[in-house]
Amino acid sequence: MSVYVGIDVHRKRSQIAVLDDEGTVQINRNVPNGVAQVLGVIGDLPIGTPVAFEAAYGWGWLVELLEDYGYQPHLVHPLQCKAIASARLKNDKVDAATLGRLLRADLLPETWIAPLEVRQRRALLRHRFQLVRLRTLLRNRVHAVLADLGHDRAGSVFTGPGRIWLASLDLPDASRRVVDDLLQLMDALQVPIDALDVQLAAHARGDPRVKVLTALPGVGPLTALVILAEVGDVTRFPSARKLAAWAGLTPTVRGSDLTVRHGHISKQGDAWLRWILCEAAQTAKRHPDFADTYRAITARRGKKIATTAIARKLLTRAYHLLQAAEPQPQRRKRAAR
Repeated sequence: MSVYVGIDVHRKRSQIAVLDDEGTVQINRNVPNGVAQVLGVIGDLPIGTPVAFEAAYGWGWLVELLEDYGYQPHLVHPLQCKAIASARLKNDKVDAATLGRLLRADLLPETWIAPLEVRQRRALLRHRFQLVRLRTLLRNRVHAVLADLGHDRAGSVFTGPGRIWLASLDLPDASRRVVDDLLQLMDALQVPIDALDVQLAAHARGDPRVKVLTALPGVGPLTALVILAEVGDVTRFPSARKLAAWAGLTPTVRGSDLTVRHGHISKQGDAWLRWILCEAAQTAKRHPDFADTYRAITARRGKKIATTAIARKLLTRAYHLLQAAEPQPQRRKRAAR
C-alpha cells in the first residue's frame, strides 16, 4: 500500500500528515523540528515514501534528513500552491493534509531541489554580498554625518588620503564618535570580505564554466559564479525563455478575449540572479553588442526598462553558452531522464 506525507514546515515546529493510498489521513501530528522528532512520526514508513513540503523558512535540514533516510522529498512552490493559499479553512493540520493529497494526485507545483553543494555555494556568495551591502550602509552613514556638518571632499573619504582628511576634520564630539565607530565597523567587515573574495576566486579558477560566462560583456568571475550557483543545472530549463521567466525577467501578461496587456516584469523568481544580471547590464548596455538595442528601448520605454531588457538578453546568452559548454554525453544522459 502506498503512503504519502505532507509536512507544513515552520521555524520551530512542523505539522506532519500521513495519508494512505485512498487519501485518508492516518496521522496528523505537530512535532518540534529535529531528526528524532520527525522520524518518530515517519520513521516506520517504507523507504522511498514521497514527502511534500513548501519552500518555506529553513527547509534545508528537512531535505537532508529525508534524503539520508531514503525518502523522496518534493519541494512545493508556495506561490503556485493555490489549493492551500485559497482555502477557507486554513491551519497547519489542513495545510499538511492538503500537501499530502496533492502529492497523491500528482498535482503538486514542484520546484527544483538544489544539491547541497549548490546550496552551500549560494550561501557563500549571498553572505559576501550581504556583508558588502552592510559596508555600503555604513559608508552612507559617514557621508550623511559629514553632509550634515557641511563637509565634502572631491575624492573618496575611505582611501588612505581620505582617512587622513577625515582625521583632520574638527568635528563635534558626538559626530567624531559616530564617524570613528563607523570606520571601525567598516574595517572589521573588510576582513571577512577579503577572505571570501580569496575563496571565491579559487572557486572561479577551478570552474571552466566561469571562463565561458566571462566572455559576456559586464560579466566578471564573481557575477559568473552567482549565475552558476543560482541557476544550478541549466539543462533543467528547456529554453532560454523558461530560464528568463524563472528569473522573473519576463513581462507579466494579462489577456482577455482579444485584449492582451503586457506589464512590468513578474519579479516572482530568483531575486539574487535578477539583481546580479541587472548589475551586469549597467556595463553591458554600453558594449557594442547591446548599445543600439539599449538606446532604442530607452527612447520608447525609458532607461529602467531598457536596462532590464539587456539583463534578460545577457541571461539568454548565458543560457546558450552554458548549454554549449555542457558535455554531449552528459547532455544526452540528462535528456533521457
